[in-house]
Amino acid sequence: MPPDPRLLQTSLDGLDLSSALAFVASRYGESAAFSTSLGLEDQLITHAIFAGALPIRVFTLDTGRLFPETLETLEATRERYHRSIEVYVPDAASVEKLLTAKGAFSFRRSIEDRKECCRIRKVEPLSRALQGARLWITGIRAEQADSRKDLPTVEWDEGHGLLKWHPLLHWSLVEVEAYLKDHGVPVNALHARAYPSIGCQPCTRAVKPGEEARSGRWWWEQAEQKECGLHFKDGKAVRNANPGEKENP
Repeated sequence: MPPDPRLLQTSLDGLDLSSALAFVASRYGESAAFSTSLGLEDQLITHAIFAGALPIRVFTLDTGRLFPETLETLEATRERYHRSIEVYVPDAASVEKLLTAKGAFSFRRSIEDRKECCRIRKVEPLSRALQGARLWITGIRAEQADSRKDLPTVEWDEGHGLLKWHPLLHWSLVEVEAYLKDHGVPVNALHARAYPSIGCQPCTRAVKPGEEARSGRWWWEQAEQKECGLHFKDGKAVRNANPGEKENP
């Protein structure tokens, strides 16, 4: 029987971020893993983990198509905290097969082709990164997209067989930016150029005034399709929020 997410949620209720992370670290240690894409939210959580000298694993996915500015952020973060960030890359043989069969820009042809590219470059490396983990920590915020508004703070991820915690789910962007400024946290230079959400370089553009934060990701697709498969599959969260209960169809 999977652990009930509500039990962890009850333990975390009322705690500030640092205290919540310290509690998680004391309970899970290195079996708690934080995935960072080096965006604003993730840099905030990375700072809290490293500043607290917590044993939580921090890892990132290098798809082979990241912006140079993203890689510079990774380096600046290492230099600032003198802590290791694990880097997971796609399987070389799978990338070679995809490029040989479909070329470098197959992801533009269809949703299926784009998801194939995401699966090879992101989803499969993530599965390797989460092996042995019991708790997955993310930087998801409800404000980022409609698909994220109804998520619980702690959930059961059926796909990876572990608990999943979104400590910043109900933070506003203003709160995130204020925290980063107050603590002098390194941030990606692209954020100042209208890139609120940053993924692979060929799949990310700057957003226009009034657009949703993730509108610059896979901008040629419909909004409900804009997930890579790390957190959602076929428009639904890869989870069962309350183990033992059936999800609504």
